[in-house]
Amino acid sequence: MKKIIFTLVCAVLFSVPAFAQDINSRGDNIIGEYLSIKDGSKSKIRISKASNGTYTAQVFWVENPLDKNGNKRKDVKNPNKSLRNVDVDKIVLIKGLKYDADDKEWGDTDIYDPTGGKIYSVDIKFKDSKTLEVYGNIWGIGKTVYWTKIEE
Repeated sequence: MKKIIFTLVCAVLFSVPAFAQDINSRGDNIIGEYLSIKDGSKSKIRISKASNGTYTAQVFWVENPLDKNGNKRKDVKNPNKSLRNVDVDKIVLIKGLKYDADDKEWGDTDIYDPTGGKIYSVDIKFKDSKTLEVYGNIWGIGKTVYWTKIEE
C-alpha cells in the first residue's frame, strides 16, 4: 500500500513540470485572454497572432477606465508622444513577440509598461497551464509579473 501511495505522489509531482513544458512547446498556445493585476490595478489583455507570425498583446479592459472628471483615461506616460491620446483600454503592450521553439518561450521584443511609461526587454513562458510568467528587464535588472488565463 505504501508503494502505491508513493507512486501516486511521485506521478503527480513529476507530471506538473512536464505539463508546464508541454504548454510551452507550441507558439500558438499563448493566444488568448489574460487577467493582469499590477500594483492593485486589474486589466485584461488579449494576445493574438499577427499576419507575420508574431504575437501582439493589447489591453482590452481596465478596472478603472475613467479619470476623476469622468473622462476616459489616456496613455499619458507613453514615451511616444503620438500615442499619448490612446485610451487606457486600447494600449498595445507588446508587438512583434516571437516564439523560440528551442528555448520554448516567447521574446525577442519589448514590453511597454503604461503605469511607468517604460519599455523593457521581455521574455514570456507558461509557469503552468493558466499562468504566464512575464519577465521584463532593462540592463539585466528586471521584474516578473504573472498574467492569469481567463476561462473561456
